[in-house]
Amino acid sequence: MRYLILLATFLFTVNTQAQIAKDFIFGGGIDLVKSDYQDFFNKMQIGLEANYYLTREFTASGGFELWVEDKASIAIGGRWYFIEEAFIRVRGLIGENDLNIGFGWTKPISHDLKFEAIADFYFEGDLAIRAGLVYVMRKEEQ
Repeated sequence: MRYLILLATFLFTVNTQAQIAKDFIFGGGIDLVKSDYQDFFNKMQIGLEANYYLTREFTASGGFELWVEDKASIAIGGRWYFIEEAFIRVRGLIGENDLNIGFGWTKPISHDLKFEAIADFYFEGDLAIRAGLVYVMRKEEQ
């Protein structure tokens, strides 16, 4: 069964028609829900991120995580788009000294603008659901 799932994942990846290598995406999002929130506006978290497509399926990313309580972290990581609309994200948070892994989904709004939702698990023990917008800067038209 494990090999069947691995084969299916590989076939989805081979056929994906996401961005082309060398495209960029720039985006931002806000955590709508996070397990360590006591009051909604006391500890809001906002993320700004840029991704560079190394291949059609893999990106390298960098960005910032900002909290309303005057905390900030640098986020470095990457994404794996196993299908065009969904990805797995792994990032290290420098400053917060944490690592998170997330599952994300995108929905095109226009040719260059997408809605994005991500569920993140932080190894510190928190869970979060984030929503935001991303802009695709294409190297060239496909």
